[in-house]
Amino acid sequence: MDTAKIKKAVLMILEAIGEDPKREGLKETPERVARMYEDFFSGLHKNPKDDLKTTYSQEHDEIILLKDISFYSICEHHLLPFLGKAHVAYIPEKNRVVGLSKLARVVETVSKKPQMQERLTSEIANTIMESLKPKGVIVVIHAEHLCMTMRGIKKPGSHMVTSAVKGIFRKNSTTRAEAFALING
Repeated sequence: MDTAKIKKAVLMILEAIGEDPKREGLKETPERVARMYEDFFSGLHKNPKDDLKTTYSQEHDEIILLKDISFYSICEHHLLPFLGKAHVAYIPEKNRVVGLSKLARVVETVSKKPQMQERLTSEIANTIMESLKPKGVIVVIHAEHLCMTMRGIKKPGSHMVTSAVKGIFRKNSTTRAEAFALING
C-alpha cells in the first residue's frame, strides 16, 4: 500500500471541501487515514485459503456452524463501511475439520478489501469449498450499509441479507432447511 499517495489524496480532499489541512485538528489526519486504510484493506494481499491449511481428523459428518461472526468491510462503490454478522456452516468430508477460529479468519481476510456483500458471501463459501472440500457449505451474511444509512435513501437499520449455498446444502432441501434453522435459531 502506498501510504504517501493516500496522505496526498487526503490532503487534496480536505482542501477540496474547503478545510485547512494545517488546522490543529487536521494536521495528523492524513497519517491517521493511511494507517486506517492499511487495516481496512489488509486482506488485499492475503490468501484466505492460508487460514484453512491446518486441518484435523475428527469423526464428524454433521453440520458444523459458527454463528454471529462480526465483521466490517468497505463498500467498493462509495468507500463507506458495511458491517454485520456472518454465519458459516459446513459438513466435513472424510473427517476433515478446521479449528473454529479459522472460519472467522476467512471471514476477516475476505472482508478486508473493497467489497460488495454478494461477492463477499460467495468468496467465503468458495474459499471453504475449495480448501476443505466439504460435503457442503452455507454462508449467510446480514449487514447494514452506511452508504444507505448516511447518504442516499438514508434508511438506518436496514439490513441486506445474502447467502451462498454449495454442495449437499444446495442438492438436499432437508439438509439446507436444517442449516437455516440452526442459523436462525
